[in-house]
Parts: sequence; C-alpha cells; structure tokens
Amino acid sequence: MSKKLISVFKFLLILAIAFLLLYFAFRGISIKKVFSEMLKANIFWVSFSFVLSVIAIVSRAYRWNLLLEPLGYSPKLKNTTYAVSIGYLANLAFPRLGEVTRCGTLSRAETIPFSSLLGTVIVERIIDVISLLICLLLTAIIEFKRLGHFLTTNIIDPLVGKLRSFITSPLGIAVAIAFIILVFLAVMYFKKKQKEKGNESAISHFIKELISGLKTIVKLKRPWLFIFHSVLIWVLYFLSAYVCFFALPATSGLGLSAGLFILTLGGLGMSAPVQGGIGVYHLIVSQGLMLYGLSQQDGLAFATLLHSLQIVMILILGSLSLLLIFFDRRASRKIAASS
Repeated sequence: MSKKLISVFKFLLILAIAFLLLYFAFRGISIKKVFSEMLKANIFWVSFSFVLSVIAIVSRAYRWNLLLEPLGYSPKLKNTTYAVSIGYLANLAFPRLGEVTRCGTLSRAETIPFSSLLGTVIVERIIDVISLLICLLLTAIIEFKRLGHFLTTNIIDPLVGKLRSFITSPLGIAVAIAFIILVFLAVMYFKKKQKEKGNESAISHFIKELISGLKTIVKLKRPWLFIFHSVLIWVLYFLSAYVCFFALPATSGLGLSAGLFILTLGGLGMSAPVQGGIGVYHLIVSQGLMLYGLSQQDGLAFATLLHSLQIVMILILGSLSLLLIFFDRRASRKIAASS
C-alpha cells in the first residue's frame, strides 16, 4: 500500500471518528433549532470574539519570535504570523500536521533550519500543556463540584473501564511488548550512529538542531516578555469564549467562572486528535454548559457558534496567509532576478 493511500485512509478514518462524535453530540437534538438559535447571535459580541482570537494568534507568533532569538534568528513578525495561521489551517486537514507545516513555512520564508524551528515548537507545546493544566487547576479550585462531577461522569469512569479491559486483553499486552521493543531498537540505533566515525549523519545533525531549539527556553533574552505573552494568549482565549456568552440569550447570564470552565473544557476538546476538535469540542462543551442549567440544545448552539467562529477565523487567516506569503516570495524572486 502506497504512502499516499495510507495518508488518505488515515484522514478519512480520523474524519469519520470526528463525525461519529458529532453525531453523538447532536443525537436526539433538532439541528434546525440549534442553528435557529445560532442565527440569533449578537453580531457585535461575535465580532469582538473573532478579533480577540486574531490578536491571540499574533501574540503567539510574537512569542515564537522570542524563542528564536537565542538561536540568532529574528524573523519578521508577519512571516511568523503567516506560518502560525497556515499551521492552524493544516491542522484542519490532519491533527498535529500544523506543527510541521508552520515550521516548513517559516523555514522557507526566513531560511531558518527546520529542525531548530521544530525544537522551539515542541517548547511551545510544552508551555501550552502547562498552561492548560494551570487552567484546569484554577477551574478545580473555583468550580470544584462541577468539574469533579463532569470529569467523573464523562471522562474518568468511561476511560478507566475501557483502559482496564484493554490492558488485560491479549492486544493490550502485545502493544506494550511491541512498544518496549521499538524503544530499545531506537536507542540502540542512535547509539550505533553516534559511535560511527567520519562525517556527522543527517539524523545526528537533525537531533542536535532539535535539541538546540529545545534549549532556547533557558536562554531567552527577554524571559519576562515571553511569560507576558504566554499569559496573554490564554487570557485572550478566555475572553474570546467569555464575550461570546453575551451573543446568545441562553448564555448571556453566565459569569467569569463559567467562562474559565468552558475555556478548560474547550482546550481539552481542541487537544483531541481529530480535525479541529470536531465532535469532541461540541460534545464536551455542551455537556459542561448543562451543569450550569442550560439545555443540551442551548449548550450545543453555543458550542457550535464558538467552534464555527474559530474554524472560520482559521480558514480566513490561513488562506490569506498562503496568498500573502506566495506574493511575497514572488516579489522576492523578481527583485533577485533584476539585481
């Protein structure tokens, strides 16, 4: 089976899972009524949420530049913003493809080694995971009962049951053994490569560049500015969700604690390995809003509105960034040819 065929199969499989989850989210609910509620949304608050999300992307691009400074690179903010936007667009096609895509985009635009960029992106992802865990901790403190009930009912109990049955099954044992063997073989392979004399192998060079990218977190030239943008990104995520409450009558009475709760659940939903968090986001956010007394229909209306807003933003910014970076390259080639 060719690599292209395997990629297509994976894409269709992940997409099928996403739509299956979407089906479970909307099962027993009138889709017509959900969209009818969405059409009542206040355009001012929707637009405000959109703008806040765009600022968050620019802030993320600026933070990436701060990570690249210790490596001696100072890419233009516009190119970094283009790369981040294109990365989000790629994630709509394949989960986690965005990290590779945005590194490739910026590498070509600014002539920066791909492996170094990938190292900084891994650092970013680690920071994002820590940030999400902090949000989860704050939510646990502020909304202890609601979060505990939600996690136990919707995540922990079902997951523990499935994990227990998988681990004790012959398939689970086989997977564990295969994983241990693969790790052992990988370690032995890289040790062998390191002992080889002569020129540095491409893999060894790639790993060194990757490690140098990872080390940027301890060599930041402006650490406080990095921390500021790391906080700002999540504050903007929170505000973009919170102001959207005012767009619908059913959610207009919800407070700041509900905004934090939805930010946390939404972050977990968008982290799921499906295109754009489709299905998972709708299911988890609507279920979370039901803990605040909303009906499932109203919860789905809000979840669909906010998720659709994010998807539209990614499509617009990603497509626009592809066009702008194309024209920039074209202009650069003309200048190089004329000189």
